[in-house]
Amino acid sequence: MTMVDNAIAQPPAVGRFSRRSFRAKFILVVGAAVLFDLILGGGIAIWNVQRLSHNATQQVGEGLTEASEEYLRTYINTTAERADLLLDQVHSEVESLANSMQGLIDNPDLRQGLGTTIEANSQLRDDLVYDAAGNWAQNTGGASVISVWSYLLGPDKKPLPEVDALVRQSAAFNLFAPGLLATGAPKLQMYYVGPKDRPIMRTTPYSQQAQTFDKLYPGHNNMNFWDFFFPGVYEGWQNWIKNPSSRNVTSYITTTAPYIDAITGKLIVSFFHPLWTKDRSDVAGMTAADITLDQLAGVVQSVNIARTGFGFLAMSNGNVIATSKAGEEILGLKSSDVGGQGVTGINRSLRTSSQPAIASLQLPQDQGTTIKHIFLNRDGEDVPYLVVLKQLRPANLWDGKSIVQETMSLGFVVSEREIYHALIAAQDNISKATSRIVDYQLLAVLVSLIIVLLAVFAISGRITAGLSALTDAARRLQNKDYSVRVKVQTRDEIAEVGHAFNRMAEEISFHTENLEKLVDERTRELEDANEEITTLNERLRSENVRLGAELDIARHIQMMVLPKANELNDIQQIEIAGYMAPADEVGGDYYDVLHESGRVKVGIGDVTGHGLESGVLMLMVQSVARALQEKGSDDPKMFLEVLNRAIYKNIERTNSDKHLTLAFLDYHDQNVTLSGQHEDVLVIRRDGAMERIDTGDLGFPVGLESDISAFVATRNLPFASGDIIILHTDGVTEAESPSGELFGFDRLCASAHDYRSGGADEIVRGIIADLMAHIGTQKIHDDITLVVMRHR
Repeated sequence: MTMVDNAIAQPPAVGRFSRRSFRAKFILVVGAAVLFDLILGGGIAIWNVQRLSHNATQQVGEGLTEASEEYLRTYINTTAERADLLLDQVHSEVESLANSMQGLIDNPDLRQGLGTTIEANSQLRDDLVYDAAGNWAQNTGGASVISVWSYLLGPDKKPLPEVDALVRQSAAFNLFAPGLLATGAPKLQMYYVGPKDRPIMRTTPYSQQAQTFDKLYPGHNNMNFWDFFFPGVYEGWQNWIKNPSSRNVTSYITTTAPYIDAITGKLIVSFFHPLWTKDRSDVAGMTAADITLDQLAGVVQSVNIARTGFGFLAMSNGNVIATSKAGEEILGLKSSDVGGQGVTGINRSLRTSSQPAIASLQLPQDQGTTIKHIFLNRDGEDVPYLVVLKQLRPANLWDGKSIVQETMSLGFVVSEREIYHALIAAQDNISKATSRIVDYQLLAVLVSLIIVLLAVFAISGRITAGLSALTDAARRLQNKDYSVRVKVQTRDEIAEVGHAFNRMAEEISFHTENLEKLVDERTRELEDANEEITTLNERLRSENVRLGAELDIARHIQMMVLPKANELNDIQQIEIAGYMAPADEVGGDYYDVLHESGRVKVGIGDVTGHGLESGVLMLMVQSVARALQEKGSDDPKMFLEVLNRAIYKNIERTNSDKHLTLAFLDYHDQNVTLSGQHEDVLVIRRDGAMERIDTGDLGFPVGLESDISAFVATRNLPFASGDIIILHTDGVTEAESPSGELFGFDRLCASAHDYRSGGADEIVRGIIADLMAHIGTQKIHDDITLVVMRHR
């Protein structure tokens, strides 16, 4: 058995859990299918969960955002209403005081009578005392303080009569103002100021009013009260009378910007209500109330949004008049006092904020609610904030020069992280819930995969048990265990295969036992035949030895009949040299030199094929030619015809298919007669000229026909001293080089021409050397014969 047979008979064993096993492939295929199904199903489920999470997050976010913004809108609208209500309440109380005072102006008799009555009451009467240091007059106590400035005093340092009358007429202030001050909205103070020609000032509660003015506002006593403290207010009201359309706001209430109160030192806001003359042709003074900015700030500071949200109240020029300390810091406000001839205000403008988003914040231009998203820098971090803005109702504002329309804006500022804390927490909870669901889904997929793989592993064992049993049985059968049988336990296709295997095993067992017997018989027969062949080989070997010895003898005989050197040296006129090498032990070429009585006959021929039979035919030709030469036959044509008949009859008798080409050269007296058909004859003249003689029309193959006389002819050639004739067989010209190239007649001519100056023997050795160099390692397929004749 060969190695290939062994490789086929012994395939590599496949382990139960080898990757090439059916069970492994079954588990791999089923497991891959289950894994694909689980991944696809799990992927779709996870994708749906994430999509639902995304949608829920988006909807919750939109809902909470909308709810938060709606809450902020409602809250700021409510706060704005509270601020407006606070201002309306103050306005109402100022208007009440103004209406009371205006009623007295419109009823001079009542005003006069009421003044006389109050003057008569020592509890209500104002006893003015001149202060020489301040150069003004002021009462020393009572429900209100009334100050009469120096330019309203006469030479006796008492109020001028018309001023004194106004002091008495305005005493009714004490009846109304204290009650209004004590009730309603918290107010710092309420006061009355007379017309511009008598600008006395009556204020409740009582305070060191003139003394404080002297301290805080030097020079006020030398200038009209209206022009010093509130320039433009009086003229603005007068303009309203002349041009009612110049009043942009329906209410007569005129508000001041926050300023520092001269008496309390607090930031306050004043609300003025003008009084008119009875005929409404001029201004008759004013009633007013001051509230501290803390009261407005209280409304703003009560704003409670998230943890750090705050409110602020800003004027249309961006000056924030109310906010908390934390709000001031977050808004980046910078406070500065605004000094002037009269009241001293404060500036905390949004435009000068250190926060760029606040500095560029646009206040609302209508009554709608505006929500803006900005970033404020907090400790080096840009924190998102929500800014909600809402305008309050418009009011008349004294801007320090004139009366203009002012609409303050209420603003809320809250960190988005805080206001959307619930949203962020909800989104985070949704994200965490989604992550948990995804984790659970992945865990479920993994557990399912493990369970399915375990189930597939267990089932695959049952499914492949039959195949494994078949595999083991086949392997045992392969190992020549012909008794093996498969235990069939199922009724499926594998069971059918098992039954088929058992039948096949039985048949193999039966045939194997018979085959072994047959092999034993054939083995004995082969041993007998081998013994016989060995005997025959011994015989053949002995026969070959015998034949080799006979061929060696034939070769020696063939070489022995060739011309000897002494024979050739006896020829005086011609120098002849020859070379013959058979391809086998016995060659089929022929050459001979016959010399008798000055006549020289040179023959050359080539028997078809080579070997012993050709060598025998060559010896026949040599013998017949020698016999004819000895008989004295000097006619070349007759010589050849007789030789042909003798050879033909011998060939016919031996029933051989051999024949040969054969030519003879007869030399006599510097002439050569050429007869017979053979290879071309090469003639080199003394001067080196070369002639190629064709012998095709000088004869016919010898031994092929009994009579060749019709074909035999002769040709005479001059052969003078120095001329060279070269005869050869086709073994010379048809010798092949290792590359298959023939030596050819041209190379023969060239080689002979190269060696023509030497003797015949030198020419033979030179040509043979060139021929052997051409052949090299190539096998010699034909006999080689070369004969050179050189005329001495």
